Amino acid sequence: MGNRAAQDRKRVADRIKMAGFNDLFGSMEKPDGIQEIQLSELHPFKNHPFKVNMDGEMEALAESIRQHGKVLVPGTARKREGGGYELVSGHRRREAAKLAGLSTMPVIIKEMTDDEAVLEMVDSNIQRENLLYSEKAFAYKMKSEALKHQGSRKEKKTADEIGGEAGESGRNIQRYIRLTKLTGELLSLADQKKLGFIPAVDLSYLKKEEQEVLYKKMQELGTVPDGRQASELKKYSLAGEFSGSVAELILSKEKHVHKKVILKPEHINKFFPEGCSSREIEDTIYRLLEKWKQEGGGM
Repeated sequence: MGNRAAQDRKRVADRIKMAGFNDLFGSMEKPDGIQEIQLSELHPFKNHPFKVNMDGEMEALAESIRQHGKVLVPGTARKREGGGYELVSGHRRREAAKLAGLSTMPVIIKEMTDDEAVLEMVDSNIQRENLLYSEKAFAYKMKSEALKHQGSRKEKKTADEIGGEAGESGRNIQRYIRLTKLTGELLSLADQKKLGFIPAVDLSYLKKEEQEVLYKKMQELGTVPDGRQASELKKYSLAGEFSGSVAELILSKEKHVHKKVILKPEHINKFFPEGCSSREIEDTIYRLLEKWKQEGGGM
């Protein structure tokens, strides 16, 4: 029994010797590709669509870095023509590290084409909370163009692909991309939620000079178009009939106020057989209302 135990101990010792310290316990060196890079050598991604704000979240991130004495999650970068590196992800970490008094941060250096870099940059940021309409708009546009470069994708197919990954419909992705055609003033109003998303999409169909005329009229009248007004403005623009007078007339119209209607279950359920789901009841009501409208119903 003693001989067998001695033999087992010898086999374990032999395995340790063969495997080596690093194989069993892990290397003490940093994983391949991660380097400590000077912050001054890390440059923003070209046309980076995501804003880096010096807000409360940035202060909290900087404080976390101070407490740990380092940036815990490495950024991603690629070599840059003319020297230094172009950050693909980690723009907020770079600013927070600077705010925390560091001079370097860990970065994974990768070789990437322009399109590969765009895709990684967008995907690493697009799931962040509280993104502005403008941030999503330009990010989706950049990703759409990168995907088109990689294959003969049509616009709708590309939008559907992006939407599937981002949890949006392809139609909504196309709407976001439309926002990139807005002037800075109108896009800023959308970011501030003063201009609704769908109205902003409709106004993106106006020519740039028409948008500028519209914005001046909005300032003069102290108003922002609602959905119905924006839809009218779009129609006049597409028909080639837009003018400052038309914009003023539409903006001066009384805005349509949506009324809230509550349908009480005790009043509705008596019209449906027991066992009907809420979705079935809702679909039936909409279908009957649509039929009533087509037959001339209304007030």
